[in-house]
Amino acid sequence: MSAAPLHMGGERLMLDPSGVLLWPAQGLLAVADLHLEKGSAAAARGRLLPPYDSAATIARLARLIRRHRPARVVALGDSFHDAEGAARLPRAERAQLAALVAATEWHWVLGNHDPAPPAGLGGAAHEALRITPFTFRHEALPGAPAGEICGHHHPRAAIATEARRIARPCFVTDGRRLMLPAFGAYTGGLDVRDPAIAGLFVRRHARAFLLGEARLYSFALAQLGSPAETGADPAPARRAPRASRAS
Repeated sequence: MSAAPLHMGGERLMLDPSGVLLWPAQGLLAVADLHLEKGSAAAARGRLLPPYDSAATIARLARLIRRHRPARVVALGDSFHDAEGAARLPRAERAQLAALVAATEWHWVLGNHDPAPPAGLGGAAHEALRITPFTFRHEALPGAPAGEICGHHHPRAAIATEARRIARPCFVTDGRRLMLPAFGAYTGGLDVRDPAIAGLFVRRHARAFLLGEARLYSFALAQLGSPAETGADPAPARRAPRASRAS
């Protein structure tokens, strides 16, 4: 799996095709929007989903932590789908997550779905976490100084290949702000052209990095028309610009 380098704030970051961010100089791994126990929250409202989202998400995160061996982990908010999500974690998943937290310097950035830290799991909780030159927060703050790293919007973009259209979660950056894709098994996505995302970035500098199986594919957001210009579908009606491989 080939991560793509991103130079931001004078630091070298790595965008991993799994959707996590690596900051090698700090031994840091950041992950956004786990939304653990979304399945059980949906079941309580009468929408039956397979109850395996937390197990799948935690197992996938554990594999990445074993691979990259970070000293620090920053979970960028909405780690749980609601305030009671941590209490609903099955015993095995709770034990696995607690072991991950105990093994590193773990930071819970609080989100709109989880405005309080999970009880009994350890780690430190923050409204926003500052590690110079970056500020890690859940939801982008319009007008924030350069160096913001965030999640919340679950960015997603589409490209057209010779064979078919591909819509995938993605990173988005303009060199001043970086938005991570959602990591959770049951998370959806918002088109990067939606004003809620596009309005946070300097369009002429913004790029999306689509998650591939083993690498990222990047393109400039300025190459895409607005949803109003191309219709409501996430992909343009005509063939999308050729994406470049990021390696």
